[in-house]
Amino acid sequence: MSWAQSVTQCIQSGGMLASVEDLYESNFLIEHADLYASKTSGFWIGIYRNVNGQLLWQDNSALDFVNWAEGQPLGDELAFCVELSAATGYWSVLPCSSQKGFICKKPKTHSFLFTFHLFTDAKKDKASRHLNMWILLTLVLIILLGVGFMIYFLFKIKTGSGTRREVRRSSRQLEYTHALSAEDNGSDATSNKEKNEHSVV
Repeated sequence: MSWAQSVTQCIQSGGMLASVEDLYESNFLIEHADLYASKTSGFWIGIYRNVNGQLLWQDNSALDFVNWAEGQPLGDELAFCVELSAATGYWSVLPCSSQKGFICKKPKTHSFLFTFHLFTDAKKDKASRHLNMWILLTLVLIILLGVGFMIYFLFKIKTGSGTRREVRRSSRQLEYTHALSAEDNGSDATSNKEKNEHSVV
């Protein structure tokens, strides 16, 4: 994230970008920043230069302690922000639009709580979230299509078997009707034969 985005994130989480007030805090941050050296080159901290050219901490604490890298700070440019190197712990001046992680400092009752945030790969995370969303939507669509086809075929089978039953029932009735009519024809023929026999005698 840029320095300004980092400031906003820290404020939203109830803190400020970290100020480093003494060697003890600096060593603490260096020790913990080193754990993230494989994921980011550095973290934004809360030093900035105001319009009068003064260096200040974002939380308005005194700038009594510094841990600048060799040759830092560079120049007198007004718009610069400070990163704490994840590998060395030294501070360097960078353009404020650079993408870095950041360290928030939140007040606790007796001491300060430092929170390390890794937002260096924000674009990758966002792209990954979009990809995951598309995969999820595709899976949901495939499942819905599968369920739809299952319902359709079950309905077809059910209505198809009902039609077959009707055809069987109709054919049975037709056979029965034919059998009855054949029986009637047979009995008519028998009675006609009997009548003819009676008339001959």
